[in-house]
Amino acid sequence: MAHIEIDIDKLEMAAGKLRAISHPMRIAIIDLLSQKEFLSVTEIYQALNIEQATASHHLNILKNKNVLVSRRTGKKIFYSLRNHTITEILECINRCNNS
Repeated sequence: MAHIEIDIDKLEMAAGKLRAISHPMRIAIIDLLSQKEFLSVTEIYQALNIEQATASHHLNILKNKNVLVSRRTGKKIFYSLRNHTITEILECINRCNNS
């Protein structure tokens, strides 16, 4: 029987990202950012019809788990997806639900 090496750190990072994207509002943010490369906090909370504080909370979770990156321009902070592979994962999950 072949020995399989498991990298616990990688598994923990993957599980953390999956937990981060496992909220409907965070999936909606990812969907928005998959349609437009950079969005400000204001554009995000207005598009989702939520409070600014709620949007900031979810954006911070996604940023802390390296799902999003941010850049400041003047007083505005713009967010984008770190990697578009995350949208492929969500599309795969949606395809599984339709089967």
